[in-house]
Amino acid sequence: MKKWLVLLAVLLVAAVLGLWLIGRDNAEQPATPATPQTPDVLETPETLTTAPFTGMQEDGPYDRRAVMAVINNHPAARPQTGLVEADMVFEIIAEHNITRFLALYQSQFPVAIGPVRSARDYFVELATAYDAFFVAHGYSPEAQQLLESGVIDHVNGMQYDGTLFKRSVDRVAPHNSYISYDNVELAMQMTDASPNYRIKAPYAFSAAGSNDKLGEQAAFIEVTYGGDPLFASAYTYDAETQLYGRSSGGVDTVDKDTSQRIEVANVLVMEMAHETIDAKGRQEIDLVSGGQALLFREGSVQKINWRAEDGMLVPVGNDGPVELMQGKTWVHIIPELPGIDQAVQYSP
Repeated sequence: MKKWLVLLAVLLVAAVLGLWLIGRDNAEQPATPATPQTPDVLETPETLTTAPFTGMQEDGPYDRRAVMAVINNHPAARPQTGLVEADMVFEIIAEHNITRFLALYQSQFPVAIGPVRSARDYFVELATAYDAFFVAHGYSPEAQQLLESGVIDHVNGMQYDGTLFKRSVDRVAPHNSYISYDNVELAMQMTDASPNYRIKAPYAFSAAGSNDKLGEQAAFIEVTYGGDPLFASAYTYDAETQLYGRSSGGVDTVDKDTSQRIEVANVLVMEMAHETIDAKGRQEIDLVSGGQALLFREGSVQKINWRAEDGMLVPVGNDGPVELMQGKTWVHIIPELPGIDQAVQYSP
């Protein structure tokens, strides 16, 4: 019996000694370092001294992300607010022969934008291509599906009517929804959207008098959509300012708040395939296949083509991109039927 007690005591001492040695070894062993957390890499955009969508250099840097807003062009929505500051305006059929504007802001931002109107899928596709923060109030079923899929950072008046979007009292819905640029910036923060310009624009620019490829004189331009004169756009060239003053439905296109007339350096017309897809007259538009185009600058016209570069719409000739004149551009997207020959008229 005593032998067993002695053996048990020895075993207990050995066990205690072993545990002490293990503890000492662990205490002396340096702790395994935790896997370091990779910090979020903040975007550091290149400082842009030339505005990517106007070619201007006076008021840079031009590092802020583009904003593209759908603006109503119904006669009841005229005059609009905030078009003067747009670098580019795309005028596109929304339904039947009724056009709507997709205004791109990057070098300048207005105090307010509107009346804001509902999106179409091709508006969303263009804004995605230009990496813009997208602003609209409402949507077609196709546009809603795209927006809800998360393809683009955006804000929509359907969710923020009366908060980020305000209704004016001097017009009736749906022609009275406005958003301030302060609220656009707030919406960007709410959606964690990047505020930085992150793409490379494909446009080439030159100063007045530097393009030796200008064609015949074209001091007056008219672009029509169907037979409704209310959606006929006219441009008159001013040789002194070297800009085109715009009118629509026979009335000067001006800013509602300042009465400043819309004047642009370039009028660009692009012909694209259109197809009516429902009873409301909504369209499907081919934004990728390229086609015929006209460029009006400095009181002259060039017969050119257009192509899509990463989804952005670019005027091109035989030698590559065609130079726009430095300044703002109005882009008419018209149906290939009846086409440019029927939809566009110009004279010296």
